[in-house]
Amino acid sequence: MAIKRFETGTRLSMAVAHGNTVYLAGVVPDDYSLDAKGQTEQILAKIDKLLSAAGSDKTKMLSATIWLTDMRDFADMNSVWDKWVPKGCAPLAKEGHRVTVIDRQPTAASETSFANAGLVAPGHALTWASPRAPKILWKSLFRDDQALRLKLSADPRMWAWCLRFLGNCTEAASRRNTTRKLGLCVYSQQALQALVAETGLQYDRQEGGLLYLHRNPASLASAIRNSAILRDNGLRLETLDPAGCARVEPALASATAKIAGGLYCPTDESGDSRLFTLGLAELCKTLGVAFEFGTTITGFVSAGDRVEQVLTDRGKFAADNFVLALASESAILGRKLGLALPVYPVKGYSATVPINNHGGAPTLGGVDDTNLVAYCRMGDRLRLTATAEFSGYDKTHRPADFGVMLATARDLFPDAGDYERASYWACLRPMTPEGTPIFGPGRHKNLFINTGQGHMGWTMACGSGRVLADLMAGRKPEVDLAGMLYGTA
Repeated sequence: MAIKRFETGTRLSMAVAHGNTVYLAGVVPDDYSLDAKGQTEQILAKIDKLLSAAGSDKTKMLSATIWLTDMRDFADMNSVWDKWVPKGCAPLAKEGHRVTVIDRQPTAASETSFANAGLVAPGHALTWASPRAPKILWKSLFRDDQALRLKLSADPRMWAWCLRFLGNCTEAASRRNTTRKLGLCVYSQQALQALVAETGLQYDRQEGGLLYLHRNPASLASAIRNSAILRDNGLRLETLDPAGCARVEPALASATAKIAGGLYCPTDESGDSRLFTLGLAELCKTLGVAFEFGTTITGFVSAGDRVEQVLTDRGKFAADNFVLALASESAILGRKLGLALPVYPVKGYSATVPINNHGGAPTLGGVDDTNLVAYCRMGDRLRLTATAEFSGYDKTHRPADFGVMLATARDLFPDAGDYERASYWACLRPMTPEGTPIFGPGRHKNLFINTGQGHMGWTMACGSGRVLADLMAGRKPEVDLAGMLYGTA
């Protein structure tokens, strides 16, 4: 295949055409005395000239990498860039940040992403704060088999969080918060799919939808009513009888007498968030991202409206911008910066069952909504998750904590795997009372918040990352953030 080179020098060519693709070398301005806007205009004019010489133009761009010596110039550069890129032709832009990730764990994905439900589930975006939640929490004080459990504590922050949660348990608040959650979930799933298409990340992904099962007609009827808000906002949901559920998931064939039916969201999907995160971390390393594992943040140094340094048990880290994305720890460390983040841990439990040679494991993931037990196949493993426990920062677990999820799975899928060899895990979900995350700058102009995704963390992850990048760049995010910016509700 012919190769054409343009503006060829001793060491490199400024453009090379190979087949139907044109590759440009790094382009710099001619006059460094100009401000960021002037330098950007010079660079883009040179790019136009190179593309024209190669028989192409900017409407056909696939990707662009932009480097800045000072991120405070990003908005000025971006104002020129946005005018230059033809409408509808924006490329994938790696925005040139030099990133350092500080993580107290020895590897990526060692906490909330380690063994979660694995469901990418806009079809399950209904907010937990609903009119029926107070009754469930009250029952949990006397019974240990409730999906929502409240463990009494002297922690005043838990009681403040619970009061705000109860304030969101009205029909109007539930509808508002669900609508907001759904918008971010759908946007985030699209961002995940785009990232996977670009990178080829492998994480036991399973497309084809998720099933939300109900054990009795009353539960199913209630789900159909409650899910109307999801349908009203454009999400496709199908109501299935027991036979229909078995057609979608043949592994349910022996359990049709035990269910009244279910809701099927054909656009939902699943996958192992730990494998995804580990793969993404390795990809980020190739892009120059530095990871400081085994490093615990202890405080901050700030001056006026800017954060200058992060203090850790392994030294100080200075930067132009900082991101607070610390899951359930966000509120604790945020207080050191004067932030009042309504994020509190809600404990969840999971069991991972080896499938081995068992032939009855489901292919699609789903939720037994009557018992609030989620299940998800991940290659040769079956992940089970259940329970939302308000018990502070405790991550311990007992065998009894997994009884309901194992009994539910055995009932639906008796030959799904070796249940006696299950491994167990408990983690903390960073929940807000509304169920929606918190974004944006806080009290400091260069500190950006990305926390509070709660039980939808895997579903909301990639979209939240895009929102964060947009806010840092001074761009308007592509998704409505009503009630999600710090200081709003």
